Amino acid sequence: MQGLGAELGRDYDGREPVLVGLLKACVPFLIDLSRALPIPHAIDFVELAGYGAAETGGHERIRFLKDLELKIGGRDVVIVDEVVDTGLTMHFLCRSLSLRGPASLVVATLFDRPYRRLVDDLPIGYVGFTVPDEFFVGYGFDIDERWRNLPDLHLVRHEI
Repeated sequence: MQGLGAELGRDYDGREPVLVGLLKACVPFLIDLSRALPIPHAIDFVELAGYGAAETGGHERIRFLKDLELKIGGRDVVIVDEVVDTGLTMHFLCRSLSLRGPASLVVATLFDRPYRRLVDDLPIGYVGFTVPDEFFVGYGFDIDERWRNLPDLHLVRHEI
């Protein structure tokens, strides 16, 4: 985490970015990243919900459950998420936030799975780890809202 914080600190030196956490799993990562960031910054959160294709006539849809409270027009925005997988949700969020006129917009993710990507034009600037297609719990990751509270990551080898 110190490495990502130092890298962000160098890139945003003299500026005050807004870290935008994508609830809920990002919280431990965002807090640790915030502590490692040596420059002033703000924190805000969004929460999104997806509707499956069966519920929407064959099309995946995403909507905001919680929107930003801060104004991001003219500000540097760093979206913080625990994992970027297919990129569909992140693409929706980046497009939505870009319409608000930020000075810059970039993604910082703890885990990246680029081999699963369905969207190519994501502004992923900071990656903790590129990971295989495995399932984790703990450190914010969950199964049905359980196990988020574990202080470290655990690889799920079978159904819990």
